[in-house]
Amino acid sequence: MSLADPPIDTRVTRSGLDQSRLTHLVGYAATRASVELKKTFRKHLGPLELKAVEFSILVLVAANPRANQKQLGQSLEVSAPNMAITLDRMVERGWVERVRSTEDRRAQLVHLTAAGQQLVQRAEEIASRMEDEATGVLSRAERLLLIELLLKVARGKTAQRG
Repeated sequence: MSLADPPIDTRVTRSGLDQSRLTHLVGYAATRASVELKKTFRKHLGPLELKAVEFSILVLVAANPRANQKQLGQSLEVSAPNMAITLDRMVERGWVERVRSTEDRRAQLVHLTAAGQQLVQRAEEIASRMEDEATGVLSRAERLLLIELLLKVARGKTAQRG
């Protein structure tokens, strides 16, 4: 927030309820922001019939061609059974395919299909602009700082204190 910005009243919600006993909690603020960002995601990427976890998987696989099912689950903190179900759905839709690793026969690599490559390219183009709607109240520097701080919290105890 710059000096020219008016102060934000954190006491009252859109419904008129006093939320002052919650606004000091990072979790509450992050959850409220998450609700807005999820609405934005559904509005922009919903027409592609793409869920947030599927978008994340597509982007991770595009950036990591040797990614396996276990790594994807660990990265996104999705249980092995839920990851298998999600990947099954993505295979059915023709976005990804599972390929047995030649180095480790136990591992299933996840590859994008041609349709998956097209989808991830289109989705990333939309994603590069979609959050502007929700984060338009932030300057570019504030947005970058917010991302940095949220990722630091997400890393938890492994984050170094600066």
